[in-house]
Amino acid sequence: MTTTDLTRPAPLPGATDPADDGAILALASVAPRVAARLSPPGLGVRPDALLLDFGGVIFQTTKRPEGYGELATHLSEVLGRAGHRYSPETLEPVLRGGVKALKDWKNASSRRLAPLELDHRTIWHDFLASPLPLAAREVLAGSAGTLLARLTATLSEHTVRPGIPELLATATELGVAVGIVSNAHSGRAHRTLLATHGLDEAFGVQVYSDEVGLRKPHPGIIAMAARALGTTPERTWYVGDTLDRDVVAGRRAGVGAVILTRHHSDVPPYPVTDTADAVLDTPEGIGDLLRAADRPAGTPDAGPVGAAPGAAAEGAAAATATEAADAPAGRPSALLLDHGGVVVTSVPDDAARLAFARHLSQRLAVAGYALSPEEAAEAVAGARVRHRAWKDRHEGAPAAGTPADPAAGLVEDVEEIDATTFWVELVGPALAHLGDGIEDWLRAEAYALMLGYARSKSLPTLRPGVRDVLEAARAGGVPVAIVSNTVCGRAVRDELEAFGIDHLVGVHVYSDELGHRKPDPVTARTALTALDADPRAAWFVGDKPHRDVLAARGAGVGTVVLVRGGSSSDATLDSADGALAPDHVIAEVGDLLTLWAPASHAPPAAPLPHGR
Repeated sequence: MTTTDLTRPAPLPGATDPADDGAILALASVAPRVAARLSPPGLGVRPDALLLDFGGVIFQTTKRPEGYGELATHLSEVLGRAGHRYSPETLEPVLRGGVKALKDWKNASSRRLAPLELDHRTIWHDFLASPLPLAAREVLAGSAGTLLARLTATLSEHTVRPGIPELLATATELGVAVGIVSNAHSGRAHRTLLATHGLDEAFGVQVYSDEVGLRKPHPGIIAMAARALGTTPERTWYVGDTLDRDVVAGRRAGVGAVILTRHHSDVPPYPVTDTADAVLDTPEGIGDLLRAADRPAGTPDAGPVGAAPGAAAEGAAAATATEAADAPAGRPSALLLDHGGVVVTSVPDDAARLAFARHLSQRLAVAGYALSPEEAAEAVAGARVRHRAWKDRHEGAPAAGTPADPAAGLVEDVEEIDATTFWVELVGPALAHLGDGIEDWLRAEAYALMLGYARSKSLPTLRPGVRDVLEAARAGGVPVAIVSNTVCGRAVRDELEAFGIDHLVGVHVYSDELGHRKPDPVTARTALTALDADPRAAWFVGDKPHRDVLAARGAGVGTVVLVRGGSSSDATLDSADGALAPDHVIAEVGDLLTLWAPASHAPPAAPLPHGR
């Protein structure tokens, strides 16, 4: 089996894991805001790297109608070797239907913010051969990468577009690195085509969607190529031929400039508002644009491509550091609040837990499973203990005293358990004696059960001062988000509504819905993106140093506050240092109004609660 036959290709070093939907979503949501803030320089500044699409830019593709018959004949032979008799006449309409379905999927994917690429086996199983019996599909899926490479070469003819050899020579002369960023179901075929035409050595990196798991317009695929060439998206130009994939991907990634070469650009599958900096009939004029552009201020004259590849990235890092030092002062750009321990405090509710156990027992009885309320309560209690251990294993927080280095102690990619996993894997073993079908039942009922479980865990009380702070924030124009680790975000929303404060909250970020939990900074980052808020001027209020402080710091939040009386003891809060240290520790949430008071543009102070 070759590497392109794998179910999920390994990403390039440093790339976001394509299986990690939460991290991918965060990357996609942050990239557009970065682009807008940095104001890409456009065609006036020569890039460190030039990133090219493959089809429509480097190669002109022309459909070969006869290719379907040729490929069907080959598939008939492949299946015949495994003992499956299918004529080419039978397979050709199957193949045509699969290609059409795959095209529809690709058009729909280009509408998404952070699309992932299909793996090779899925393409054959679910698209190209889906009408065939399982055995035949498995034969084709077993050689998926090889067959997709053949499909690419058979269904289309590829011709080098005018101006490409000259453009590559110009880039080399000017010291501009060149890479490829392409949506492809067979990067292997593309690499072979480049080598056949003697062009492969001209590219510093080739990034194909089927090999890295991301597909345009996901901005991460462009960022990956830029990093591979020792620079950043802002210091690159991207050249493509589609509006919905290439232009949108370039804008989301924040590239310095986007150039469109006419090929598929006139027929997007739906309206696209993003535009290119230049539109050319062929790539022939790109070399002239490179020559006309000025080198970035403070950069040395062009040298050989590949010399000091990290210089551009170091310059970009210095610029970012300078920007961070200029954080604006004044009122908070946003207020991010934890839920449990900050908005509410809770105590165990034994009556509610027993009521839920009775409910679970009754629901099981309807399905034919006999479990007493006491046994149900015991099974859920055991799952609660296992869940606590699961959280400890997955969070991996640093101990107190970790140095306060911005890059130290931060915890990334902390996944949240989902309802199905909780009920099937944590509760399920205690119910296995009920029979083989219990796992399927738990899987089917998991989300409904989780809502009832969440409501039964504890009895919440709204903390003093919360309503005052939320109303002051509303009056002062400071948007509010709840950022909370949850087993059921729906239950939290219901709770806020019951307390009459839901209308004061603009954004909800709950770990069971996001797929990631604090201390993963994607939690706070998602809220900041939704609020379109400058992280440096935002405030985060939590009650747990190892979750809230780390998540906030990792997202670049400027001010982090911990409140007493929540899940952490006073001793824990007072001893938090290094990477776990907050900027303030307060007794009650209402004390925020006092902290805000000195700022001339802070939210107007509301009266403190009686008794304070």
